[in-house]
Amino acid sequence: MLQDCRKIDSMFSSCPIVALLTAKCPSAAVSIASALAHGGITVIEVVLRTPAALQCIIALKSIDREIIVGAGTVLNTTQLSSVIDAGADFVVTPGITKELLMFAEKIAVPLLPGIATPSEIMSLMGYGYHRLKFFPAEAAGGERFLKSMQDPFPGVKFYPTGGINCWNAPRYVSLANVMCVGGSWIVPQDAIDEKNWPKIERLARAAISLCSSSRISD
Repeated sequence: MLQDCRKIDSMFSSCPIVALLTAKCPSAAVSIASALAHGGITVIEVVLRTPAALQCIIALKSIDREIIVGAGTVLNTTQLSSVIDAGADFVVTPGITKELLMFAEKIAVPLLPGIATPSEIMSLMGYGYHRLKFFPAEAAGGERFLKSMQDPFPGVKFYPTGGINCWNAPRYVSLANVMCVGGSWIVPQDAIDEKNWPKIERLARAAISLCSSSRISD
């Protein structure tokens, strides 16, 4: 199955920022998602870095709200199968393997494989992929790298993560080949520990305002 670019574009079109969420319990994940949604961020990537990640995805998918829930830091086919069973709307990998690509051909859930070089872009285009994660964004060249990819790869769009923050996010989303950016600065650990959901809502609203203005002005 070729990558469904229209489905991916539809998921990300309404929100220029994806909140990267590392939650330790499902109830906290639900509270965070509610705060993010009130602040205007309705796309969340749950990263598989805690034992509760799969349960968090299940809990978020049970919310009676239009929240899009992805799974990130997926490293192998076992994890890919698990997040699909949990109900993930999309899957993100930091890199890619042949095994993951072969498995992805059998599923309907969109996969955004990670790249950091032009050669990786070309390789994935050969498999029919034109919507890619750019990781680690800042360490791999940042927005300057993505801008230089516009002419050689006009049909490819990127979802950069890694080192994205409130200062550089607007520069990324102003690029024509960037669908959205992903970052964890909107859900700081201190706010999670203190259950300070209003802070997360404020950060989400401020981030949406900054990035939306940047995209419109460009």
